[in-house]
Amino acid sequence: MDILVLIAATVITAATPLLLAALGELVVERSGVLNLGVEGMMLIGAVTGFAVTFTTGQPALGILAAALAGTAMSLIFAVLTLTLMANQVATGLALTIFGVGLSALLGSGFVGHPIAPLPKLALPVLTGLPVVGPLLFGQDALVYLSVAMTFGVAWFLKRSRAGLVLRAVGESAESAHSIGHPVQLVRYLACLFGGAMAGLAGAFLSLSYTPLWIEGMTAGRGWIALALVVFGSWRPWRVLLGAYLFGGVTILQLHAQGIGGIEVPPQVFTMLPYLATIAVLVIIAAGPWRGRLQAPAALGKPFRPSV
Repeated sequence: MDILVLIAATVITAATPLLLAALGELVVERSGVLNLGVEGMMLIGAVTGFAVTFTTGQPALGILAAALAGTAMSLIFAVLTLTLMANQVATGLALTIFGVGLSALLGSGFVGHPIAPLPKLALPVLTGLPVVGPLLFGQDALVYLSVAMTFGVAWFLKRSRAGLVLRAVGESAESAHSIGHPVQLVRYLACLFGGAMAGLAGAFLSLSYTPLWIEGMTAGRGWIALALVVFGSWRPWRVLLGAYLFGGVTILQLHAQGIGGIEVPPQVFTMLPYLATIAVLVIIAAGPWRGRLQAPAALGKPFRPSV
């Protein structure tokens, strides 16, 4: 039982950065914008959060700085695509490449310097409960934030007037503009939110998951987060489920490598999370669920308001 609880706890840890980044991208795409730069924003958030925490000794400042760094990266993307009308796909890919290079430059002086991981928010009585105690009441702040943001994003999109406006912009920017909604402002705010969430996801990697800085430490998690948005058909609760499923695959491949006697190259196990991502996307695209994806109708379509 202790081993199962430990595995479940590590699954939660592995799923948290995926969930944070995917929720941010979900809001961005529901506004009709496709940002493929999640990987780059996560890396910038990871190196910024680590550098500030290492320098000041204050994890809260590191988390805040990571969110602001991700927001700044997303602002670059928003200006290029929403104001200057650059191609969203090309700009997102360029943002990822830029983030990979800039994070390596900024983090060159911090490689190999570990820090203390984020403290667990343990509750005296509840944490001691069998099974559920360490799983639900012994996590750090960003784990709880990821779950809270799932509730918040779900409520925002379905229950709030601002969420309705966001969804209207994502379905038809021209129609939303014709009835007076500020399409560009809505999309700018959505992009900034997505960048902040990607920055927090990166901060979790460098401050909690592996509390040190390594170049390219996201290891493709930004692309998995993008796939999770499609897997969850742009619904927060399905994205939550997908994040924990893919987190489970990540942890299972680590445990599989630790089991002796399996005549399989370790690289095959390392590929499992990414192979699972590809398999799920192929099944969704080709299977009976294809018509249920319900992607925003204006996703990736540029919009310039008429004068």
